[in-house]
Amino acid sequence: MATTKTSKTATGPRQPGTEAARSSAPEFPGCTPVHLPADELDRSDQRLEYWDGATETAWICEPTSPYHERPSGRLTRLTERIAAVRGAPIESYGSMDLRQHDGPRSIMQADESVYLHPGSARLPGPSAMVIGVDDYPDVVLEVDHTTDVRRGKLALYESWGFPEVWVEVPDEAAPSRPRSRRPGLTIHLLEAGAYRTAPESRAFPGWTAEEIHEALNEPALSAQTSAVLERVGTALGEREGTGPDYDPLLRSQRRRGYERGLEEERALLRRQAARKFDHDTAQRLAALLEQTADADRLAQAGVWIIECESGAELLDRVSGKGRPPY
Repeated sequence: MATTKTSKTATGPRQPGTEAARSSAPEFPGCTPVHLPADELDRSDQRLEYWDGATETAWICEPTSPYHERPSGRLTRLTERIAAVRGAPIESYGSMDLRQHDGPRSIMQADESVYLHPGSARLPGPSAMVIGVDDYPDVVLEVDHTTDVRRGKLALYESWGFPEVWVEVPDEAAPSRPRSRRPGLTIHLLEAGAYRTAPESRAFPGWTAEEIHEALNEPALSAQTSAVLERVGTALGEREGTGPDYDPLLRSQRRRGYERGLEEERALLRRQAARKFDHDTAQRLAALLEQTADADRLAQAGVWIIECESGAELLDRVSGKGRPPY
């Protein structure tokens, strides 16, 4: 395809203090502009950073590398853990097309798009997320491995009205990355039509930019990050009245853990009874306790083992025939 010069594209009003690009002609460092007619767009398998319908110009980026793709894939796994603790699903749509149909048709591709409430949101259709038709993702992630979204793409996100954009510069640097692009994550929140940088996410309460960057770059999920994900998921659940028991997997695991704890407590009581009384009393106690799925009642049985003078008295109390301990 022939290379063409980029044309000026309206990107909406700019307000003082915004970090988006000030130029009316967005720049896409690390990408090559090529002519791509609209009727060939759907057949193209190239990775587009942006396509301008007014000039039929597509900005084609370098082939993706594992270091570029890893943060977006990691974000999906992190949000799945948050969703489990919250007790409600979170949906990730990957690098889907984001289409602007108000005026000349334009397309961007995000590295990751996250919906916090897929059950109630107007989700994208099979081809793209369409501005004015579908709900915005709660968070869009851009990975600046060889690119710099601040010089163009961020301004488009701002003018299109995306509420929260994360820009991640991975720890692992590409040879072509400018030295000025230091590793880290920046959170951009839309307020009054312009982006401002923020220390923590609005969509994921309490999740800081530093914590997100660490989680996206560490070689394996650390105990520290796991605790952060639990904290964020708990905050979301408290805000929405849900929790881990709403998640089928965690509910099952918590139930198995509870039952395992009961079984360990029964075994301990049986050993205590055998030391104080006789083997037969211990076995009969175990049979009675096997029907008990109440942790408080098992704890009471431990008190009775201490208080009772005989095995018969103990068994009467556990079976409900004897006098209460008070």
